[in-house]
Amino acid sequence: MSASLLEQLIEALRILPGVGQKSAQRMAYHVLERDRDGGKRLAEALGAAVERIGHCARCRDFSETELCAVCASASRDAHLLCAVESPADRLVIEQATGYRGFYFVLQGRLSPLDGVGPRELGLDKLAARLAEGDVQELVIATNPTVEGEATAHYLAQLARQHKVKPTRLAHGVPLGGELEYVDRGTLSHAFGSRSEMPG
Repeated sequence: MSASLLEQLIEALRILPGVGQKSAQRMAYHVLERDRDGGKRLAEALGAAVERIGHCARCRDFSETELCAVCASASRDAHLLCAVESPADRLVIEQATGYRGFYFVLQGRLSPLDGVGPRELGLDKLAARLAEGDVQELVIATNPTVEGEATAHYLAQLARQHKVKPTRLAHGVPLGGELEYVDRGTLSHAFGSRSEMPG
């Protein structure tokens, strides 16, 4: 016997991260009981997004056009390229910093056990971009996880092969944080990465 439409809806909602059986049921019931118009808008937006959003040919970020708005911009600094793991990481850097260079979105991180190697991250495209000669600094903004650190080391080697200076985002004690509340791993990393204070 095939699943009912309600069961299919609940199962479809479970593909979202962090959504289990109970959450999916609540969402499905909410749409059906209280907001069918919202459900139609959601279905249309989701259908259009899945159909029309692809990847930028230059940076691999999500884009509806061949080049995303950042890559198409003439006002960005071509000497700076920032490598990030995900489109969400790119967005947060864009919103929280004054960075005006370009990006390269890896869409993941090196993880041989999961079958994610240099090819899956588009590192051939990154190497070609570095070989063009415009980029002078590769800002490596991968997450401070084991896989993120391995990816950072790989990217740094790639940058040096193309005579590009690799830099790494600082990791450590958060601004406004108190040492007694910082986890041991973060504090150890921050202590080991200490730098001289400017005069």
